[in-house]
Amino acid sequence: MSWSKFPSLPVWLFVAALGLSLISVSYATAQEEAEVAATEEVTAEEAEVAVTEEAVIDAEAPAEAGITFEEDTTYTINTLIMFICAVLVIFMQAGFAMLEVGLNAAKNTVNILFKNVMDLAIGVLLFLFIGYGLMYPGADYAGKWFGFSGSSFVERDSAAPNLETGWSNSADFLFQVAFAATAATIVSGAVAGRMKFGAYLVYSAILTGLVYPISGMWKWGGGALAEWGFADFAGSVVVHAVGGFAGLAGAIALGARLGRFSKDGKSIPMPGHNIAFAALGVFVLWVGWYGFNPGSQLTYAGASNAEATTYIALTTTIAAAAGAVVAMIVAWSLFKKPDVTMALNGVLAGLVGITANCDQVTQVGALVIGGVAGALVVMGIVLLDKLKIDDPVGAFPVHGMCGVWGGIATGLLGTSIPEGMTRGGYIWVQCLSTAIICAWAFGTMICVFYALKAVGFLRVSPEHEQAGLDVSEHGMHAYPAHLVTDSYSSAPGSRSLTGSPNA
Repeated sequence: MSWSKFPSLPVWLFVAALGLSLISVSYATAQEEAEVAATEEVTAEEAEVAVTEEAVIDAEAPAEAGITFEEDTTYTINTLIMFICAVLVIFMQAGFAMLEVGLNAAKNTVNILFKNVMDLAIGVLLFLFIGYGLMYPGADYAGKWFGFSGSSFVERDSAAPNLETGWSNSADFLFQVAFAATAATIVSGAVAGRMKFGAYLVYSAILTGLVYPISGMWKWGGGALAEWGFADFAGSVVVHAVGGFAGLAGAIALGARLGRFSKDGKSIPMPGHNIAFAALGVFVLWVGWYGFNPGSQLTYAGASNAEATTYIALTTTIAAAAGAVVAMIVAWSLFKKPDVTMALNGVLAGLVGITANCDQVTQVGALVIGGVAGALVVMGIVLLDKLKIDDPVGAFPVHGMCGVWGGIATGLLGTSIPEGMTRGGYIWVQCLSTAIICAWAFGTMICVFYALKAVGFLRVSPEHEQAGLDVSEHGMHAYPAHLVTDSYSSAPGSRSLTGSPNA
């Protein structure tokens, strides 16, 4: 057959083949798209079922553990925020260390830093084994003066969350032990420059293991003072006054640093060697106080708790600012020069004063409390000078005197008067309870310090004090030796007295 007879046939065959191909491709594509669509539909259905099942599991999980979703959420929020607040309070150790280092001689820097480390380390261990059980002995000891729940490690509540408190047992311990360490480290500044390191360890162990937990139980462990209606929200008295009066006992038992007072009783200034460190320390402490005071709300979940927590932060800030301003003004008027160290102590004074009542005073009340505390700290430093009691950083005026003021101010300005109690009754309870706790701290620790003194274990020798505790107690320098000058040149039988800063 000749293709010449059908000249258009190849074209038609090509067109037909192309058409069949397109039809086949279209059919295959349509079939594939249908299969994909069907697969995607099945996958979507399976995913929806999976999500639904997962949601059911999530919703039922708390129920299986015996708690509702709301309880589970509340427990989580409370635990995590309390943990953050505990870390902030622990970070205050760094603030105390910098403040004390800055306001003391350069040759005692290692000693001061070492003491602050051991306050926390010893405090954690002794509070774990003894202090925690003394401070929280349980309901059987409600309204009593002493109790002990036993020495044991913190019980985990992972299997059955502690809904009675609303936060984990571990977070609770971390928060409480941070407060114990704070009470102990307050003393470090009051006894700086002349106390044996071993004696300091003994003191720190007794305070964190026995003295602080027992008086803490009276208020926060449901003891006698709590039953009376004593209020101390975050520890103006329970923490700060305890540390302040323990520091006063230590300063009295030790006596003044060499050269601090002349033979005729004249006060000789011994400026700190690094005011920048001191200022940094105060700023760190101010930030840490937002764990100390707002953290003591303990329950943060829910609108009312969230508002209360931030209001506590507000009153805390107002009091700190008022304390700084008033301390500056009072010191300026007395000494004719604005003194930054007085303003720094004024910040701390305001913070200590508001700690007992930050949850229940008005903003005007916070201004008054902070302002009075700022004036008190300046007058307290002057008073110790007149009494020839050497407190290098002003630990007693800041924590002792302003801690007492915080307890009394709660009765005067607080709005949460216990039901059935008059304003006068509230003031009386605050004053009496504050006096009892301060007497307990001072009385026990003065006995401890004088007992150590009696056996010759309290104070370093004049030679070691003159050389500096870094070298004599620890065999090392914090700075190159040629940068450390001696402000203790008035040691008995020695050279002249300069009173110049250690730079």
